[in-house]
Amino acid sequence: MADCTLMAHRGLNTLAPENTFSAFRAALDNGINWIETDVDALGDGTPIIIHDTALDRTTNRFGSYYDLNASDLPQLDAGSWFSPKFAGEPVPTLRGLIRFMNEKELNANIEIKSNEQGKKETLRLIDNIISELEELSPSRKVIVSSFNHVLLHIFKQRAPKLPVGCLYETAALYDDWKSVLELVGADYIHPEDDFLTAWRVEKIHRAGFGINAWTVDSPGRANQLANWGVDGIISNVPHIMKGISGAKSAK
Repeated sequence: MADCTLMAHRGLNTLAPENTFSAFRAALDNGINWIETDVDALGDGTPIIIHDTALDRTTNRFGSYYDLNASDLPQLDAGSWFSPKFAGEPVPTLRGLIRFMNEKELNANIEIKSNEQGKKETLRLIDNIISELEELSPSRKVIVSSFNHVLLHIFKQRAPKLPVGCLYETAALYDDWKSVLELVGADYIHPEDDFLTAWRVEKIHRAGFGINAWTVDSPGRANQLANWGVDGIISNVPHIMKGISGAKSAK
């Protein structure tokens, strides 16, 4: 049975505020050296680590970060909403995350958010991400993923050596998935866990693609997926799953 890699969803977000250095440290402290995280860009093109387009849920500010520049980042508090002890937690930049990965020997599944500012800004986002990833240590591992398969296709054309994964919600996982993955040039498919079956896992592997399933928080379900041969599991609680059959978090 193939090993199954555990990935901390937005860092270990049950112990620290999501998509922050504290959440990434918490993953490492609990023996998880893969994270899943999200990247989009500020108005000046600076790639930042954040999930929502709006700042409201996870920072002390309101509105869209598309209206902000890098000089505004020190004013953002991405930790107080989670707990007072995380007050002043910064919104990471992708550049900062790359440095952190190199220093701490962390690996990442980086999801490119579907930029809402049109073609020009989407292409700038892609190019800026590629530029930042050039600083990643050769010893580190990365997968670039997105629900926006057009964006991911362009990314793969511009950075063919970087592995990419097509994200799918169950409702959108139509029977043309193989055609889409081949057109994108994908290395992985990242399907929603709901209704994922052993038959489909086998079929995807036979087609030559890796599988990282999201978001799996039941140890029993994680064990089942690992036994089916799923390559990776993205979880909010990976630290309680390290004992599942085939699970690994080694460097």
